[in-house]
Amino acid sequence: MTTLHVETGSANTAILGVGAYRASRLVPNADIVDAIDSSDEWIQQRSGIRTRRFADESETVVSMSVGAARVAVERAGIDMRQIDCVIVATVSHLMQTPSAATAIAHELGTDQAAAFDISAACAGFCHGVALANDMVRGGSARYALVIGVEKLSDITNPRDRGTAFIFADGAGAVVVGPSETPGIGPVVWGSDGEHYDHIRTPDWREVLASDEPHMPCLEMKGNEVFRWASFAMAKVAQQALDRAGVTADELDCFIPHQANNRITDAMARSMRLPPTVRIARDIIDAGNTSAASVPMALDRMMEEGDARSGDVALLIAFGAGLSYAAQVVVIP
Repeated sequence: MTTLHVETGSANTAILGVGAYRASRLVPNADIVDAIDSSDEWIQQRSGIRTRRFADESETVVSMSVGAARVAVERAGIDMRQIDCVIVATVSHLMQTPSAATAIAHELGTDQAAAFDISAACAGFCHGVALANDMVRGGSARYALVIGVEKLSDITNPRDRGTAFIFADGAGAVVVGPSETPGIGPVVWGSDGEHYDHIRTPDWREVLASDEPHMPCLEMKGNEVFRWASFAMAKVAQQALDRAGVTADELDCFIPHQANNRITDAMARSMRLPPTVRIARDIIDAGNTSAASVPMALDRMMEEGDARSGDVALLIAFGAGLSYAAQVVVIP
């Protein structure tokens, strides 16, 4: 009987470099309110958002990803050709096929890296980190590039009071590779598919069958999502801490999906995070960038000195599906 050779990779993995790309157009609440009959005060009270960034016509899912990836790879201290796999989390690449990842890999000159997209909405980046961690540990990649990217301005209705002020554009990237010590904890992930339609875009067939065909835009049952995320995700976060063998007192940073400042506050209270834990608040100036929000928030915390090399951080993200994922990581 033939025995197959089985490859193994690194015993430990870590995030080696982080990068972000922030879209060029800064959009204050004042530019949003008239179309949704709202106010700056109402938006800030409901979400914490003061401004967000929208991409211009020259900025695409691919170009923003390339910008973030180049920074992450440079900070990781490796050559682009060492990247074995490119994983892209997005819901706003408007081509059903081919994947954005293949175009990004080519633009980066990654020397024929495996490349694919994943669709886990706002939770996609944390899913990608989990996949990259397993690939490097399993030996199917030595260095994996994980990108979260969105151009949600393309699929947001500027007159929808429930979504127009929330979503934004941008990209964040990390390099996952071998490490002498553990740098990425076990993932806790799953989905609550009973409520899969709480955040959705219409079926293309619905749009094409309508009297006025149009771009399918995001629809969200905001109150239902708020209640679910505020309480269910605190339990997931605690499970991620437990699986990593870390207590809340040992945590340095909490970097949740930048969905809503009130959700972040509710999770922090439920988890009883001590005041020493520094909490990401990128949503205030960047809006909700879905799959890009966690790496962009991580990058900002590092840039501003709120997350330092060696710090222990909890990442958690949740979104359409309703899908979620969380893991503890060490800041590079």
